[in-house]
Amino acid sequence: MALALTLGRRGQGMTWPNPSVGCVIVREGRVVGRGWTQPGGRPHAETEALAQAGAAARGATAYVSLEPCAHQGKTPPCAQALIDSGVARVVAAVEDSDARVAGQGFAMLRAAGVTVETGVLDQQAMRDHAGFFLRTEQGRPLVTLKLASSFDGRIATATGQSKWITGPQARRAVHAMRARHDAVMVGAGTARADDPSLTVRDLGVAQQPVRIVVSRHLDLPLMSQLARSAAEHPVWLCHGPGADSERMQAWEGLGAKLIPCAVDGSQLDAGDLLQQLGGAGLTRVFCEGGSALAASLLAEDLVDEFVGFGAGLAIGAEGLPAIGAMGLDRLEDAPLFTLSETRQIGADILHRWTRALK
Repeated sequence: MALALTLGRRGQGMTWPNPSVGCVIVREGRVVGRGWTQPGGRPHAETEALAQAGAAARGATAYVSLEPCAHQGKTPPCAQALIDSGVARVVAAVEDSDARVAGQGFAMLRAAGVTVETGVLDQQAMRDHAGFFLRTEQGRPLVTLKLASSFDGRIATATGQSKWITGPQARRAVHAMRARHDAVMVGAGTARADDPSLTVRDLGVAQQPVRIVVSRHLDLPLMSQLARSAAEHPVWLCHGPGADSERMQAWEGLGAKLIPCAVDGSQLDAGDLLQQLGGAGLTRVFCEGGSALAASLLAEDLVDEFVGFGAGLAIGAEGLPAIGAMGLDRLEDAPLFTLSETRQIGADILHRWTRALK
C-alpha cells in the first residue's frame, strides 16, 4: 500500500477533477503490475496496473489507494475491470467520497466473490486525497498557502522590492510544490507588483498548473507575462460583478477564462471564490499570496496547509507584512496549525503546518 500511495502522488496536479490514485498488483509475493492515474484523469490507476499484469492478475491481490470506481463515466468502472481480470483480493486504503461510488465499488467486488479489505494506511491516503475529498464533500479545493518572508515576517521592502528574499534552492522547491497542485493562485497586487509567470520551470513537467489571479476590478496589466502566455498555459481570472467590460473582453481575447465571484466588503468573498474553483474541477490550489489574499483565506478558515520559507534577513516594520489585517481581537480566534515538517533548504528554513481537515 505504501508503494501504491507513492505511485498515486506522481499524478498530483495533473489528474483533476479526478483523484490521483496508485495501484499495485501482487501475485505470490511478486509485483506483477503497477499504475497510477494518468494526466487528465484517465486511464485510471487500476486500468494501468491490470494492463501491465495481464494474465498474471488472475488470483492476485490488488492494492489501491482509493476505492475502485463503480460508475460508467468516460471509462468503464474499475471495480468491474478488477472482477473481469480474475483478481482474488482487493486491499483499499479508503472509501471514495464521490456519491457515484461511496462504497458501491466495494459492494460490486464482494458480490463477485472478491475479498475486500479496507483501512490500510488510511490516514496517509486521507491526506493524499484530501483535495478530492474536499471538492466532493464541501465543493472546494484544498488550499496550500505558501509565504516566503524575512524572519521578521515581511515579504517585501517598503518600496515593494521582494526579489529575492529566499535563495535559489528554496525557489526550486517552490516550483516542485507548484507542480503537485492543480493551480497556482495570487492576488492582484502580487500580479501587478511582481509580473509573475506562475509556471513550473526547469523540472521538465508535462503539464503546467492553471494560473489564477484574484482581482475584484480586473485591473491587471494587459502586457504582463500572464497576458502574453494566456493562450499557451491556462489563465483564470476571478473577478467581481463590477469588473470593466472592456477589460473582460480583452482578457477573453487573449485566451483567459473569467470567473465571476461574489463580493464581501471591499474584496472578493473567499468562500465563494473557492466554491467557483471547486465547481470548475480544481482539487488542489497553491496560493502564493499576497498579504490581502492570504489574510482573507485565513480569516475564513480556508487554508488547509501552510508552507513558510524563512530567510535570514530583517526588513523592519516599514516592510510589507506577509499576512494582511484579519481583524482579530482575541488570540483564541486565530487559525491554529500543527507543525508537520521543518528542514533547511540552502540558506533558508522550510516549515510546513497543517490543520485538521473538515
